Amino acid sequence: MSLLFDSFWRAVAYGLRPRVVVLSFLPLLLMGGLALGLGYFYWAGVLETVNLWLESSTLVGSISGWLQGMGLGNLKAVLGPLIVIFAVTPLIVVFSLLAVALMMTPALTSLVAQRRFPALERKRGGSLVASLWWSLVSTLLALLALVVSVPLWLIPPLILILPPLIWGWLTYRVMAFDALAEHASSEERRELFRRHRLSLLGIGIFCGYLGAAPSLIWASGVLFVAAFVVLVPLAIWLYTLVFALASLWFAHFCLAALQALRAERAAAATAPTPPDAEILDSSPLSLSHAPDLTDSPKPARE
Repeated sequence: MSLLFDSFWRAVAYGLRPRVVVLSFLPLLLMGGLALGLGYFYWAGVLETVNLWLESSTLVGSISGWLQGMGLGNLKAVLGPLIVIFAVTPLIVVFSLLAVALMMTPALTSLVAQRRFPALERKRGGSLVASLWWSLVSTLLALLALVVSVPLWLIPPLILILPPLIWGWLTYRVMAFDALAEHASSEERRELFRRHRLSLLGIGIFCGYLGAAPSLIWASGVLFVAAFVVLVPLAIWLYTLVFALASLWFAHFCLAALQALRAERAAAATAPTPPDAEILDSSPLSLSHAPDLTDSPKPARE
């Protein structure tokens, strides 16, 4: 647990560096431009389709009548935009994570390595192609899990549990691999994943819950339409900062764990042979030099 908390406060301290803040604008420019561009071209059409579906739904009509009777008929106007936003949010989160992993994680890992682990050997056990493949497969599995779990979101507690868990698992898979890609061999990476799986997953889940906070800003853009263009980039930038913190946390944790693993193996390799074993090996009466008693003459019978 000491490694977990030590790497956390170091990640927070590194996250306040001007270099990290400047790097966080690169994914923001990419994701913000992509989100605003798609919203400009497709928002009206998608929203109209959702509203038509809501108007043709008997259940939604009954709920709308009940809301109007309660004096809350104006909520129907924001129901369509809310559905679209909540449907798009998981994709925004996933692509923000991948943008940070691609555009920030290598630079952040290099920063941590230069300042804390300059003597750590780089074994390059994960190439760029392997990293992209690993991220792609992990992302597809996470999106599949999100789609399969959507019906469970109707159960009130699970909507607060399942999405952050899935995002946390994806964060752990992508960030931990990229943090070790340059310095660890493939065997070392598998061993560290085996030893620290729960801690790495815990980091991912914690950051997954942190990533749920910007969704409130993202959703509030429906209620404050005039500020929607400002709130959407702000939410994406907060996603970027959360995943940058996760990247730094994984970098500090994984590189420290890798250094400890190599020190442990080096100590085991140079450990002196126990004195008893040396005496046994050098003794002329050891088993390898002992006479074969089966060939000794049998005593004569009286």
